[in-house]
Amino acid sequence: MKTYRVAVIPGDGIGPEVIREAVKVLNTVSQLDGGFRFEFTEYPWGCEYYLKTGEMMPPDGLDRLRDCDAILLGAVGYPGVPDHVSLRDLLLRIRHDFDQYVNLRPVKLLRSAPCPIKGKGPGDIDMTFIRENSEGEYSGQGAWLYPNTPQEVVIQDGVFSRKGCERIIRYAYELAKREGKSLTSVSKGNALNYSMVFWDQIFREIAREYPEVETHSLLVDAAAMLMIRNPERFQIVVTSNLFGDILTDLGAAISGGMGLAAGANLDPERRFPSMFEPIHGSAPDIAGRGIANPLASIWAAGQLLEHLGHPRWYGRILEVMEQLLTEGSSMTPDLGGSASTSACGDAFAARLRQGN
Repeated sequence: MKTYRVAVIPGDGIGPEVIREAVKVLNTVSQLDGGFRFEFTEYPWGCEYYLKTGEMMPPDGLDRLRDCDAILLGAVGYPGVPDHVSLRDLLLRIRHDFDQYVNLRPVKLLRSAPCPIKGKGPGDIDMTFIRENSEGEYSGQGAWLYPNTPQEVVIQDGVFSRKGCERIIRYAYELAKREGKSLTSVSKGNALNYSMVFWDQIFREIAREYPEVETHSLLVDAAAMLMIRNPERFQIVVTSNLFGDILTDLGAAISGGMGLAAGANLDPERRFPSMFEPIHGSAPDIAGRGIANPLASIWAAGQLLEHLGHPRWYGRILEVMEQLLTEGSSMTPDLGGSASTSACGDAFAARLRQGN
């Protein structure tokens, strides 16, 4: 029997509560499948760890993660720890040092999930965002000059390398070709006259290698508008680190809310472990109350299964999610129900067992 070693970083706020249910579902899947099992190792890193040690994770943290098959992350962030510290010293460090250059976020309206756009249903909102995840606007490069003087200047650099742009854009083209879908590039070349002009140039260059793929190019402001007015025009979307971050939160808002939003941080070459997470944040205002929605973390667990070579189980997880959303009785308060986090996870595991 195959054993998958999964590092679990529950993190902060509601992270431990929702990740517990994702682990529950993964264990249920492994029991039902019978061909593999999971070995979970939990690491207590995050803001609480930072307040005790002055570090978001220990100096050898990456070495501890390096040999696992995947990483499951709950949430990062808590009052009292600056956001740029909590994000950059844990989540972004793992993404960068493990070269998880593909951030893959599904924006898919499931059956019975709430949608604020009048007249739109599940068939109208079904996008896959491919976000560059290793450089761009989040490279962390820049300078802070003459602090606390009238001459103070802050410079934040975006880093766009040919290697970085080519590999993410080519990944998106390959996905569009494989799935027979259109590909839309989102940039801001009219205003960002170096980085985004370069991005647009590379998108056009690579297009010549994929004549069978229907392509579109949009400015980010137009893309945001069209995601609301005409979401069905988007299938595969490729964009930069910052724009992908913003647009996928918009995508979550139109496809059921942040409680249903999951993301994968992938090293497609599998030199390092990939990481899977709900993207809703730590929500400290509801932490410990047992009402957090675990479906985003369960969706992320489905992405993990697909990455490990079990796409059937990923599809089954989405089926069960739709079934429970339709019934409504096992939903947490954010989706109109009264179930607790653990009760929602229990219902999910039970429904998986019923269907197998």
